[in-house]
Amino acid sequence: MDLKKILNLEFGFSNFREGQEEIISSLLQQKNTFAVLPTGTGKSLCYQFAGRMLEGTVLVVSPLISLMDDQVRQLQKSGERRVIAFNSSLSYSEKKHVSGRLSDYKYLFISPESLMNESVMQKLKQMKLALFVIDEAHCVSQWGVDFRPEYVKIKDVLKILGFPLTLALTATASDSVKEEIRQHLFQENIEIQQYFYSVNRNNISLSVEITEDKDAVLFEFLDKFNQSGIIYCTSRKTTERISCLINEKLGIRTAFYHGGLPTAERGKIQQQFVDNDIQLLCATNAFGMGIDKPDIRLILHYDCSASLENYVQEIGRAGRDGMSSQAVLLYRHGDEFIHHFFQNEVTEELKILQRLVQSEMDFSEGLFNSLSEIQQKWLEGYLNGSYTFDQLRKRLIEKRIERQYQLHQMLEYIQTKNCRRIFVMDYFSEKGKVGQKDSCCDNCGLEFPTAENDQKLSESPANTESGWQEILIRLFKVNE
Repeated sequence: MDLKKILNLEFGFSNFREGQEEIISSLLQQKNTFAVLPTGTGKSLCYQFAGRMLEGTVLVVSPLISLMDDQVRQLQKSGERRVIAFNSSLSYSEKKHVSGRLSDYKYLFISPESLMNESVMQKLKQMKLALFVIDEAHCVSQWGVDFRPEYVKIKDVLKILGFPLTLALTATASDSVKEEIRQHLFQENIEIQQYFYSVNRNNISLSVEITEDKDAVLFEFLDKFNQSGIIYCTSRKTTERISCLINEKLGIRTAFYHGGLPTAERGKIQQQFVDNDIQLLCATNAFGMGIDKPDIRLILHYDCSASLENYVQEIGRAGRDGMSSQAVLLYRHGDEFIHHFFQNEVTEELKILQRLVQSEMDFSEGLFNSLSEIQQKWLEGYLNGSYTFDQLRKRLIEKRIERQYQLHQMLEYIQTKNCRRIFVMDYFSEKGKVGQKDSCCDNCGLEFPTAENDQKLSESPANTESGWQEILIRLFKVNE
C-alpha cells in the first residue's frame, strides 16, 4: 500500500510530517497505539487517514466542545460529509436525531460525559468501530490541571465495546503522565506500539524581550516583520486595545478574538485569518486549537503564558509548513501577577460550586453559566456521582498548587541566560540537539530572518498542498 500516494490523493499533502506515517502504519496493522506528538505536527491526520482505510466508524473522545467543532470543520473542508460532534451543545431533539443514526457517521466526535450515557453505549455496542481514539489523553492524569475523571473510566468503556483498535494521542506528557495513560487507557499485559516525539520544533526560533515599554517594542518589531501572525494577550480588553493600536499606527490588517464575541463573529474572524484577509490576530488563548493554517510565521506573546505547557502548545501553531517562524515573548516585571489573580479564583470557583450544591442545582441565578466549560464539567461530574464535593474541593486546591509550580517554571524560562530550547526540552524530560545555533534562540545569538531570506530549516519534509487539480477533485468528490 502506497501511503504517500493515498496521502496526496485523499488529503492533498505531498509528504508526511514526523511520526505520522509510523503511527498510521501501526493502526493499519491493527496495533493499539499510544503517541505523543507536539502541537503543529498533525495528530488529527493520523486517525483521519487510518479511518479512510479501515471499515467502520472512527470514534473520537475529545474533552472540549471547541476542539471537537474545529476537528469537524477540518474534516468537512476535506470533503468528508459523514462527521458529527455529539456533545452538550446539541439540543434534545438534535441528540435524539443523531443518536438514532450513529452508525451512519464515519467520524463521530464525542465528549467523555456523553460517552458514558447508557443509551449511547448500547448503540455503540451494535456498531462496527474501525478505531477508538482518545484525544488529549493527558486528561487522564490526576496530577494535571486538565484532569477529567471521565477519562479514567474510558478503560471500562473499551472493555464493554470489546477492546476495539485504540489510539491515544496527546501533545505533551511527562514520564509519569505517560505511565498514567498506559495504566488507565490500555489493557494490562497487552502489547501497544508507542511513538514519542520531541516537543522541540527546530523551525521555530525562540526569543524573550524584557522591557518596561512593551508597546514600543511591539510596534518596532511589527514594523519590520510583515507576515502572518498571532499576538496572544491574557485579557480580552488587551486584545482589543492592541488590535486598534496596530491598525492605527501601522495600518496592518488586524482583528481581535476572544470568548466574549458572538459565535458567528468568532467563526468569521477565524476564517478571515485563515484566508489571509487578516494578517495579525490579537487573541486570548480561546483562539488557536485546531486552527487550520500552515503558514503562520509569528506567535508573539504580549503577556506571558501561565505555563510552559500552554506556551509550547501556543507557539506550536507557527510554522506548520516547516518554514522558519518566530516565537517572541514580551515581558514586563509584574506581568505574572494576573496569573496569581486567576489562581486565587480557585476560592471563587469553590464558592460558586458550593452555592450551586447547597441550592440543589437551582441554575436560575445564572451561576452555572458563569463557569467555564471545564468548571461545568467538574460540576456535572459531581452531579453524576463521579466524586463527592470534598473530592472536588481537594481537586481544585491541588490544581492551584500545580498552577503555581507551572507559573514559576514559566518565569524561569523568561529569566534564563542559557539556551531556551534546551530549557524547554529539559522541562519535558527530553534530551537532544537543538539544531542551528543562529536560529535557535536569543541566548544563542539568534538573528531574526527577514521575509526575503526565509528558508526551510527542518530537514524533515512537511505537509505541502498539491496542485489545484487535486484540490478540485477532493472538493467535489462524492463519498461512497
